[in-house]
This record gives sequence, C-alpha cells and structure tokens, in this order.
Amino acid sequence: MNDSLDVLAIAAHRDDVEQTCGGTLLKMARQGARIGILDLTQGELGSRGSAESRASEATDAARILQIAWREALDIPDGRVENNYANRIKIARVIREQRPRVVILPYWKGRHPDHYTCATLGYEACFLAGLRRLGHTSATQDIDPFTVHVLRELAPHRPFKIVYATLYYDVRPTFVVDITAEFESKLESIFAYKEQFADQAAGSKDFPVHAEIRERVAAMAHFYGMMAGVKYGEPFFQKEVGLVDDLRLVPVQSI
Repeated sequence: MNDSLDVLAIAAHRDDVEQTCGGTLLKMARQGARIGILDLTQGELGSRGSAESRASEATDAARILQIAWREALDIPDGRVENNYANRIKIARVIREQRPRVVILPYWKGRHPDHYTCATLGYEACFLAGLRRLGHTSATQDIDPFTVHVLRELAPHRPFKIVYATLYYDVRPTFVVDITAEFESKLESIFAYKEQFADQAAGSKDFPVHAEIRERVAAMAHFYGMMAGVKYGEPFFQKEVGLVDDLRLVPVQSI
C-alpha cells in the first residue's frame, strides 16, 4: 500500500489551513487524494484557548476535512524562524510523507510566522531532496531521532509547490472551485470553538461569531467570481503554466 501524501498543506498555526485552503483540501480528499496537514507550532501564544484545546479542535477539523494525516511540530509559537534546525524538522516530514504537492502560505503578510513559514517550507522541501542530508557534521546539533530518520529515508522533493494567498492582496494564478465544499470548510473553522467563540480575550483581533460566516463567504465569493463560480480559494504558483489544448482552458473570457 502506498501511504505517500498527494497533498501536504504546511502552515504556522492550527486553524491557518482551514481558513486559507480547507475547501481545496476537502475537494481533493473527495476525489480520492490522500491529504495531510503539518502545523509548525502548538499555538501556545494564542490569545484564546490553549495548546491542548487547540490540538483537540484541530483533530475535529481534520475529521471534517477528511484529512488522512496531521502533525504539529514544536517550533515556538510567535517565533517561527527560518533556521537550519527548523528546516531539518520539516525536511524529516517531507521524507516521511513524500507529498507530490505542498501548499504553503504566501510569502508576504501581516503575521511574521505566516510569511516566514513560506520561505522556511520551501527551503525545507529543497533540503529534503539532498542525498547526503543527515550524513554530515551539519546535523551534529540536531536531535538524534530526526537525524536517524533522515538517514533511513530516501531523498524526496515535492513535484509542485503552490501558495495559498487568501489573506494577501495579490492576483492569484488560479482559483479552486469550493462551492460544494464551502459549508464543510466553514464547519472546520467553527471546530475551533475557543478561538472563534464570543469572548473578551482577543476581541479586537477576532470578529464576533455571528460575523464569521459572512466574512468567510464574502472572501470566497470574491475569488469565486474571478473564476466564474460561486465560492473559490485563491492560489499562486511561481512557474509559468503549461497548456496542451486551448479548447480545454477553463474560465470564459467574455
């Protein structure tokens, strides 16, 4: 049995993926793809809830989105840094899970953890493909278990890396139609009960619960209209697209 992931979404915090590309992940899962999520932090600095409650809520959200694999690393919340130790931690996951596609957050944004995750994740994907990774003195300060895993597993790089751009104002390269998945995406966001419940803590940063659906729908509707569908999620790719048949290019021009 092949347990490799078809798609792995990497984000700084539990609930980031649900908001930016949850509908896309569910759509892929419903098509038979094996989907994974890697959260880099435990969420211990969150204004609401705790790392423990966030872990339980993340499990509920993963079930809603039909996620086959989910893990959270121990990178400090609020201190996601692009250093060698963190790249090695992610490279270990890349070699273990062997995803064909990796989704990262866009490399610009308000939260430092988010935009750092973009560069950190990309460089870790590159590192995971180096044959001698784990066999040199560069890993002498890395924990022995991670080094052992790197030595035991074959090199791997994802074929495709794309960036979820929902929270940055950039024209997307493409949009995924999540009309059929929208309600489940919203349910996965609401799985984070302590994060999105009405409360005094963090009230300046979080919308009241009654407004969340309207906000999520407005953004999904905006990107959906760009692609001629009801609800969409936006993505950016660095590479030029390749087309074999102009008759099959989607989205009507006029």
